[in-house]
Parts: sequence; C-alpha cells; structure tokens
Amino acid sequence: QFKLIVENPKKPIASGLQVNAVVEYSPECAEDLRDKLVLLVDDEIVDIPLLGLIPQCHLEIESEVNFGEMIANNKIVTKKISIANHGSVPGLFRIPYDGVVLLDIKPKRGVVKPKSARTIEVSICTDAPGVIKETMKVELEGCGCTEVWVKGVVVQQALKVLGVACGKVLKCVNFGPLYFGTSKTERINLYNESPDCMDWIAVLEDNAVGGEMGTDLQGSTGAVLQDLSLKNSNVDASTFILCVPNQGTLQPFEKTLITLCFSPEHYEMSDSLQIQDYVIFLRFETVGKRGECLQTLSDGATATTSINYCHVDLALMGSGFPVVITFKPGPVINFKDCYLGEKTQVSCTIKNESEFLPVTFHFRKAAHFNITPERGKLERKAEKEVMISFYPRQFGTFEMKQIVDIIGPAIDKNNVNVLKKKSFHQIYLTFLGACKSKRKSILFSINPGLTPLISNETGQFVVRDTGHFSDTAPVAILKSTQTQIHTHRKNRNCDDDALIAFPNDRAASLRPGEWNKKYRTIFTKTERYNYIDPEFTYTDSERLLRKEHKKYYIDFISRLRQHRLEKEAAREFNIYNNPVSIGIKPAEGLTSPYVSIKDISEEKLQHKMLALEDNGLLTSQKLEAIVSRSTNKEVWSWLSPMPSSTQEKEDCGLTLTHRQLHQIFIGPTTIDFGEVCVHSTTTKELHIINNLSVHILVQIEIKFMELQETSPLSQVVPPLTKTHIPIVFETNTVGMFKRSFSYKINNQHLGHVLVIAHALPIELELSKRELILNPIPGFQAGTEFRRTVRVCNRRNYPAGFAWKPLTAQRKTAFTIKPTRGIVEAYSELECEVVWHPGFSAPDTGEFILCVRKGKSIKLKCIAKVTIHT
Repeated sequence: QFKLIVENPKKPIASGLQVNAVVEYSPECAEDLRDKLVLLVDDEIVDIPLLGLIPQCHLEIESEVNFGEMIANNKIVTKKISIANHGSVPGLFRIPYDGVVLLDIKPKRGVVKPKSARTIEVSICTDAPGVIKETMKVELEGCGCTEVWVKGVVVQQALKVLGVACGKVLKCVNFGPLYFGTSKTERINLYNESPDCMDWIAVLEDNAVGGEMGTDLQGSTGAVLQDLSLKNSNVDASTFILCVPNQGTLQPFEKTLITLCFSPEHYEMSDSLQIQDYVIFLRFETVGKRGECLQTLSDGATATTSINYCHVDLALMGSGFPVVITFKPGPVINFKDCYLGEKTQVSCTIKNESEFLPVTFHFRKAAHFNITPERGKLERKAEKEVMISFYPRQFGTFEMKQIVDIIGPAIDKNNVNVLKKKSFHQIYLTFLGACKSKRKSILFSINPGLTPLISNETGQFVVRDTGHFSDTAPVAILKSTQTQIHTHRKNRNCDDDALIAFPNDRAASLRPGEWNKKYRTIFTKTERYNYIDPEFTYTDSERLLRKEHKKYYIDFISRLRQHRLEKEAAREFNIYNNPVSIGIKPAEGLTSPYVSIKDISEEKLQHKMLALEDNGLLTSQKLEAIVSRSTNKEVWSWLSPMPSSTQEKEDCGLTLTHRQLHQIFIGPTTIDFGEVCVHSTTTKELHIINNLSVHILVQIEIKFMELQETSPLSQVVPPLTKTHIPIVFETNTVGMFKRSFSYKINNQHLGHVLVIAHALPIELELSKRELILNPIPGFQAGTEFRRTVRVCNRRNYPAGFAWKPLTAQRKTAFTIKPTRGIVEAYSELECEVVWHPGFSAPDTGEFILCVRKGKSIKLKCIAKVTIHT
C-alpha cells in the first residue's frame, strides 16, 4: 500500500546536488501499516521506516479538580476543567457520575473538535461541612475510561473571641465590682477563622436564659424573688454595655480589636443601697443570617427556630455598687458663732463603708468655709479626718450646702478607649454658722476749745475714734428737693438738683469744688457760696482737652470692638459658606412654629421608628419588637417593581450599613421543596421583612430554567412592611436538584438563597399486588366474585392510568373497572375487580396498570373457588 516514485541516478551525484523521491500511501483498510525504504549509498545501506497511520482522535483530560477550602454557606462553587483533542478527527466523551457527593457536571457528554479543547464545569453545593474526595469517571473515545479526582474541604465559618494579652479563646469577661456611674473597659480580639471574608455585627442577648440585669445575687432567695420585677421592666441593656466597634468586615484569618465598656446604672425603683449584679451575653454573628430563622407555619404565621449559623457568644459579668460614705458629724454640721475676722473649726471623720472598692472624694469650694484636705482617697473600710474651718467675711447667719464630689473613671463619648476622671456622684452636707458684730461704746468728751475736723453743730461734744472710719469730710447726703425741713418760703419751689451740705462741712468748703455743682444748707435750703480754687480746678481749655482725650479712648475701644465683631462674622460666614447653607446660618431669623400635642406624639412615634437606626448596640428585645411590628403590616398586591416617587428613588439609592442590613429579614435562606414530581408546579414563599424606616429595593436574579416561572423578580418594600415572593419550581428531569439564586438589596448588597428539590417520576402504587377473590357468603353458586384494589398517588401531580389484561391465548374471566382514569395528587382511587365463573373459566388472571409517563405495575388476581361434595 506504499508506492515509491523516484528516478534513480545513473551516475554519481556531485557535491551540492540532491535527488527527490516521493512515497505515496493509499490505505485499503482501517489499520496502521509499517514498512521501510532501502537507500543504497555507495556501499552503505540506509533503512528509512515508513509508517501509515489512519486518522484518529487523541483526547486528554486533567486528572484532578481541586476546590480547595470552601465555606459552608449554601453557595454553589464552580470549577472548570478542559478536555483537549490532539488528534485529527473529532472525539466523543461521556461522564457518568454516581458518587456520594452531589456534583453538577455540564456538559456530561459531547464532542471535542480536532486541535481544540472543551471546557467542563463542575459545580458543588457547600451546604454541609466535610471533606470531599470523589472519583469522576470519564469515558474518552480511543482512550477508554479515565478517573478524575474531585477534592475539596468544606469548613464551617467560625468566629472566635481571643484575649489581647494571652491570645486564648475567651468565654467570659468579668468587669468586677464598679460604682454606679463609673465605667471600666476591657479589650478583646475578634478572629475570623475561615478562608472567606465575613461581615459581622454584635447583638446583646438581653432575653437569654441565665441572664441577670440588676439582681442582687448575694441576697436571700426571698429578696431575689421579690426583686424579679426589675427583669420585667423596660431596661435597655445597651445603656450600660458598649461595644466599639459593633459592626465591621473581617478578611480571611484576620482579627480586629474591640473595646467593651461596662457602665452600671442605678435603677430608681430599687433600693439605693442595693447591689446590682449583671450577667448578659454578647453575640457576634454574621450579617443577614437571621432571615433563615423564618419558618412558614400551616396557618401562615412565622416563627423563629434555632439554626446553625456562624456566631460566638461572650458572657459579660459585672456588679454595680452604691457609694456609701458616712460623715461624723454630719450631714448637718453646726459651727460656733464668731466675730468678723475670727474662725471656728470642726473636725469631721469620713469613712468608706464599702467592703469592695476604694473611693476618691473632693470638696468643692464654698464661701466662708475652708476644708483641709480638700481631696483624698479612702481605701476599703478606711476613714480619714478632715478639718472644716468657718471663716466668715461678712456679718450674718449662713446655711451653706457643701457638695462632695466622688471621683471615678467615666467614659468619654468622643473616645471610648480613654476613660477620664469625672465626678459621678455627689454627697451634700449642710454647714450652719453665724458671724456677729462687736459692740463698741462711744464716749463723749468736752471740747477744750479747738474744733476738730469733725464736730457737732455747737462743737461741744466730740465722738472719739470716729475719725478713723473716714478719710474725708462729708459734703452732701441728700438732694435738696427731697426734704422740706425749715425751708424758707422763697426756697420751697427750688427745682434744681443741688446737694445739701452738712452743717459742719466748712472745712470741706476750702477744698477745690466742682464748678457745675450747687450746694444748699440743710435747713433753710439757701444756696451756699461754693469756693473754687483757681490753683487746683480745671480751666475751660483743660476741661475741653480732657473731654477730647476721653472721646479718643472711647472711639478707640469702639473700633476694637467693631473689628472683633467683623472677624467673628467672617469666621461664621466661612463656616456656613457651602453649597448647602450658601452663607446663611440655618434657622436664623425664623420663629419657632406652634407645636401641638398631636405633633409631639407623632414625633415620639417617629423617634421610636428611627431608634434602631442609630449607632447604638442592637439587642434581642429590640429585634423582636420591630419584627412583631413589621409582621402586623403585610402588603402584597400594590407593591411596585421599581421605585417611582422621589422618596422611593432616594431611599433605594442608599448604601446600607451592616446594622441596617441585619434588620432586613429575607428568608429562609434554604428553600426545600422536598420530593416533587416531574412536570409538576410547586410554590414556596420567600419572606421579606423590612424593619427600616426607609424603602428598599429587592431584586432576584435566576439563571436556571427550573425557577423561571418565579414572579415578580423585583419589589420596592415600604418601611416596616412584610411581604413575600412566590418561588415556583418546575422540572422535567428526574434527580436531585441543588441550585442557589442571588438577590440584591438596593442594587448593591448581595445575598443568596439555596433551593433543594428531589424530582421523582410519575408513579402510582397499588394497595395489593396479589388480589384474592372469595365468594360472598349467602349468595348462590354462579354469582360473581368481587373485590376492590386501591390505586394510590403519593406525588404532587395527577397521574393518568389504564388497565390492560395480560393473557396469552385464553380469554380472561376477570374484569376491572374503571379501565382508565386519572388519580389526582395525594389522593386514592378504588378499582373493582370481578371474576365471572363459568365452564372452564380460569381462576387466575393478571392485569397491567399502565401509568402515563411512568412505570407499569402488574396485578395478579386469584379466584378462590370452593367445591362442595
């Protein structure tokens, strides 16, 4: 089958020349041929092998599909492998798989073109943790059967709370004893022990079993039971437990530092000296996993059930103690009466009655009282003596309220990581004291003849030591228009603003007076001569110059004030100089509107609705409250698929925080249709609960045919509203179905839902495979034998059937009615079998139950005939 075409040279070939030979191969059968070509070069023989190969395919496939580490989060993970054809003709492949782990292989059979490759997608559902190690047999044309290993590890997403110093797992954080009003912080590490990133949020389990909120565990059983009313009160656990940050995102195997702060508060309804113990659980969980707690009940209501999702609980313990300090004497301290310039002292003993905590005190400054020392620290059951001094600076009786500040660490709202020393408690003392004046007897003596600077009208009696109290002689004490004693008739109508002179102020008249003041006598109101000394008084030019100087300084101060006001106005303008305020101070010049009681109630309701959208810590009771409120407002028919109004467009364009996403329930995250029949239509509800005060847009994306009848795929859910989307499942393929579809909230936040179904073929069951017909007692011989058989349909799809007798040659004596029909879903149908006795009638017969699009079933009938002799 090989043909050589060549012209052999007759003469030797010179150097540099060549001889061409052509070998033709013409196969006559589908088999490979081997031969050789003999080349004679001078005295040497060279054998050239000839191979004749027929065209064939050469398929190769990768030996392993490695998924690596995956998270058990109900997602579908897909890996791609390729089948390459290195041959010259197309090659067929087929992948029959019947392993334990459910794999979705697409395509399972096909053709690979020559010199090309085809991609095979292998998908797996990560619904349960475990190790995957399966073999997938691949039948390749020309190569036989090849095994491909499918490997992977599905791990549970895990969160761990680690200690900052030790690095070990923490189950409990004990803050220890604290005074009411103080704070204490502890730091922990939150660790993501999984190969996938995680959005987490912290939730206080304030209604968990074993929790205590303000109970005195050291008291008797009767006292604790009597105090249980505190647990039923509306106590917000987020007011004394703070977690910063309380939400975030963790990358694979990353840890973040979290600060926990405990600030116990004293309840007004409890005893002021009662100790309050706290035990509360803080749960760190993944965002958006609470939707899978929803379970639809038969009556249409929803309930919550415990599920296995990624979370970790941390117990927080602490105790709140009141400040118990006693003062002896106290709280009212009386001081002895003293005179101005003197002081009295009282020694006071301060004792710390607490057995667990020290206390730091500080006396505030109070007028007329001095305390030494002003501040100090008392250890447990310790006492200290302070000296309180009463040093009055004026006459009178004093009742002062002395404030004693108790200093301790308190949280700073701007920086939680830093605790500042602040006054968290005040104790009030009352100081009582009186300051009296000294009585001084004044003695009069006879004037020896020299009139002193101050004397009476006659100059006879002089008061001793009186001149020490004044440096200058009095000039005037009353205005002349305010007294009419001994006034002359001509001076009774004087309306000027003259001053009344003392009768003995002649010495003062020698001093330089003011030129614009008038003086009258005290009795007759006669205008008195006012001497102005030209050596001391101001001249007219001096007065004008002094007035100009005064005006200069007034103008200078006014200019400084105006410049300062202009700088403040420019700085305030720069603050509000933005596109929003456009240089105008908000609400400036506006009058307050009239607020009615109705507006206040609506504002309180709106405040309650927005209470969960702040940056505070979420609690279980808050979540339950908003769920119950949202589930009572269910709408369905009027929801729009896309935002239409301005408010809806604005709300649906928001980027939600982890806290807000945690208040949106979409679930269940796994919809299990159970066993369904092919060609049937099954519907399950996907619940959507919007617990926010804004609209949200939920969009569903479905890529496989089995759920194409699901509608609507988009909904705008109003605030505080519950709705649902019917998920419709239809399939024509028998087998296990596991797929997940995704949804988006506000076209940004992605989620997914796993759909599971076991598709079974149409099938009918018989109550009996062998039916024995007995004669009815009391009937005559030759009557018919009757018996019924039930045809059961345990599927969710109607099944059509027809009875066909199975006979060889003889005609059967059995009949069955009805011969054909339809059995509805989850129902039964009784068929009557009758045996007609006769001569040579066979007592056995068989029927075939032919099920439309299903398997047939054989029914054997036996007539039990009794012969009496």
